[in-house]
Amino acid sequence: MSATFRLRPAVAGALAAGLIGAAAATAAATGPGIGNGGNENGAGPGTGSATASTAPITPGPSAAARTNTVTADREQVRQWEQFRLHGKVTGIKAGTAVRLQQMQHGAWRTLPATSVVNRSLDYSMRVKLGIRGVNRIRTVVAGQPSAPVTVTVR
Repeated sequence: MSATFRLRPAVAGALAAGLIGAAAATAAATGPGIGNGGNENGAGPGTGSATASTAPITPGPSAAARTNTVTADREQVRQWEQFRLHGKVTGIKAGTAVRLQQMQHGAWRTLPATSVVNRSLDYSMRVKLGIRGVNRIRTVVAGQPSAPVTVTVR
Protein backbone atom coordinates (compact mmCIF):
# COMPACT_ATOMS: atom_id res chain seq x y z
CA MET A 1 0.00 0.00 0.00
CA SER A 2 1.39 3.33 -0.94
CA ALA A 3 -0.04 6.59 0.25
CA THR A 4 -0.32 9.47 -2.19
CA PHE A 5 -0.25 13.02 -0.87
CA ARG A 6 -1.67 15.89 -2.83
CA LEU A 7 -0.82 19.36 -1.68
CA ARG A 8 -2.99 22.21 -2.67
CA PRO A 9 -1.20 25.04 -4.52
CA ALA A 10 -1.66 27.49 -1.64
CA VAL A 11 -0.20 25.09 0.89
CA ALA A 12 2.67 24.23 -1.43
CA GLY A 13 3.39 27.94 -1.96
CA ALA A 14 3.37 28.58 1.78
CA LEU A 15 5.74 25.71 2.41
CA ALA A 16 8.10 26.91 -0.32
CA ALA A 17 8.03 30.46 1.09
CA GLY A 18 8.81 29.11 4.54
CA LEU A 19 11.75 27.11 3.24
CA ILE A 20 13.12 30.08 1.29
CA GLY A 21 12.75 32.33 4.34
CA ALA A 22 14.54 29.77 6.52
CA ALA A 23 17.37 29.50 4.00
CA ALA A 24 17.75 33.29 3.87
CA ALA A 25 17.77 33.51 7.66
CA THR A 26 20.43 30.80 7.86
CA ALA A 27 22.56 32.52 5.23
CA ALA A 28 22.27 35.84 7.04
CA ALA A 29 23.10 34.25 10.39
CA THR A 30 26.18 32.45 9.14
CA GLY A 31 27.54 35.53 7.39
CA PRO A 32 28.88 35.91 3.87
CA GLY A 33 30.86 32.99 2.51
CA ILE A 34 30.66 30.90 5.67
CA GLY A 35 28.92 27.56 5.53
CA ASN A 36 27.26 28.17 2.21
CA GLY A 37 30.06 27.36 -0.24
CA GLY A 38 30.68 30.95 -1.27
CA ASN A 39 33.78 33.11 -1.34
CA GLU A 40 34.67 35.90 1.10
CA ASN A 41 32.25 38.30 -0.65
CA GLY A 42 29.34 35.95 -0.16
CA ALA A 43 29.11 35.11 -3.87
CA GLY A 44 29.06 31.56 -5.03
CA PRO A 45 26.88 28.51 -4.76
CA GLY A 46 23.97 28.71 -2.39
CA THR A 47 23.84 32.47 -1.99
CA GLY A 48 20.91 33.11 -4.34
CA SER A 49 19.39 36.57 -4.24
CA ALA A 50 18.68 36.77 -0.52
CA THR A 51 20.77 39.50 1.10
CA ALA A 52 20.77 41.01 4.57
CA SER A 53 21.30 44.75 4.89
CA THR A 54 23.49 46.00 7.70
CA ALA A 55 22.85 49.70 7.04
CA PRO A 56 21.70 51.51 10.18
CA ILE A 57 18.14 52.76 10.29
CA THR A 58 18.07 56.53 10.57
CA PRO A 59 15.14 57.86 12.62
CA GLY A 60 13.28 61.08 11.88
CA PRO A 61 14.11 64.35 13.62
CA SER A 62 15.07 63.67 17.20
CA ALA A 63 13.52 65.48 20.11
CA ALA A 64 16.74 67.48 20.45
CA ALA A 65 16.39 68.79 16.89
CA ARG A 66 12.79 69.92 17.47
CA THR A 67 12.23 73.22 19.27
CA ASN A 68 9.16 75.28 20.11
CA THR A 69 9.47 78.80 21.51
CA VAL A 70 6.59 81.15 22.29
CA THR A 71 6.17 84.76 23.49
CA ALA A 72 3.13 86.78 24.53
CA ASP A 73 2.61 90.29 23.20
CA ARG A 74 1.52 91.47 26.68
CA GLU A 75 2.38 90.51 30.24
CA GLN A 76 -0.85 91.90 31.79
CA VAL A 77 -4.39 91.84 30.43
CA ARG A 78 -7.88 92.36 31.77
CA GLN A 79 -10.18 89.39 32.23
CA TRP A 80 -11.29 88.06 28.79
CA GLU A 81 -9.16 90.66 26.99
CA GLN A 82 -7.59 89.33 23.81
CA PHE A 83 -3.82 89.09 23.39
CA ARG A 84 -1.54 87.24 20.97
CA LEU A 85 0.98 84.48 21.30
CA HIS A 86 3.73 84.29 18.68
CA GLY A 87 5.86 81.19 18.31
CA LYS A 88 8.65 79.70 16.24
CA VAL A 89 9.46 76.02 15.66
CA THR A 90 12.32 74.06 14.16
CA GLY A 91 12.35 70.43 13.05
CA ILE A 92 8.56 70.40 12.65
CA LYS A 93 6.64 70.44 9.35
CA ALA A 94 4.53 73.35 8.17
CA GLY A 95 0.81 72.66 8.62
CA THR A 96 1.29 70.96 12.01
CA ALA A 97 -1.37 71.80 14.61
CA VAL A 98 -0.52 74.04 17.57
CA ARG A 99 -2.39 73.53 20.86
CA LEU A 100 -2.62 75.93 23.80
CA GLN A 101 -2.25 74.64 27.36
CA GLN A 102 -2.74 76.35 30.73
CA MET A 103 -1.45 75.26 34.12
CA GLN A 104 -4.53 74.59 36.28
CA HIS A 105 -4.30 73.01 39.74
CA GLY A 106 -0.83 71.62 39.08
CA ALA A 107 -1.56 70.03 35.68
CA TRP A 108 -1.42 71.25 32.10
CA ARG A 109 -4.92 71.52 30.61
CA THR A 110 -5.51 71.93 26.86
CA LEU A 111 -7.63 75.00 26.02
CA PRO A 112 -9.90 75.37 22.97
CA ALA A 113 -7.47 77.53 21.00
CA THR A 114 -5.57 76.17 18.01
CA SER A 115 -3.33 77.38 15.23
CA VAL A 116 -1.09 75.86 12.56
CA VAL A 117 2.59 76.21 11.73
CA ASN A 118 3.07 78.23 8.52
CA ARG A 119 5.72 77.85 5.79
CA SER A 120 8.07 80.16 7.70
CA LEU A 121 7.85 77.69 10.63
CA ASP A 122 6.18 80.18 12.94
CA TYR A 123 2.65 80.57 14.29
CA SER A 124 0.40 83.07 16.00
CA MET A 125 -2.81 82.69 17.97
CA ARG A 126 -5.31 84.94 19.70
CA VAL A 127 -5.97 84.09 23.33
CA LYS A 128 -8.49 85.21 25.98
CA LEU A 129 -8.09 84.13 29.58
CA GLY A 130 -10.76 84.27 32.27
CA ILE A 131 -8.91 83.08 35.37
CA ARG A 132 -7.73 86.09 37.38
CA GLY A 133 -4.19 86.19 38.72
CA VAL A 134 -0.95 84.79 37.34
CA ASN A 135 -1.55 82.36 34.47
CA ARG A 136 1.15 80.05 33.11
CA ILE A 137 0.46 79.06 29.51
CA ARG A 138 2.42 77.18 26.85
CA THR A 139 1.96 75.77 23.37
CA VAL A 140 2.44 72.19 22.22
CA VAL A 141 3.41 71.41 18.62
CA ALA A 142 3.84 67.77 17.52
CA GLY A 143 4.27 66.73 21.15
CA GLN A 144 6.98 69.35 21.73
CA PRO A 145 5.96 71.76 24.53
CA SER A 146 7.28 75.30 24.72
CA ALA A 147 8.63 76.90 27.87
CA PRO A 148 5.78 78.42 29.92
CA VAL A 149 4.87 82.08 29.48
CA THR A 150 3.38 84.07 32.37
CA VAL A 151 0.42 86.38 31.75
CA THR A 152 -1.27 88.20 34.62
CA VAL A 153 -5.04 88.66 34.35
CA ARG A 154 -6.39 91.65 36.33
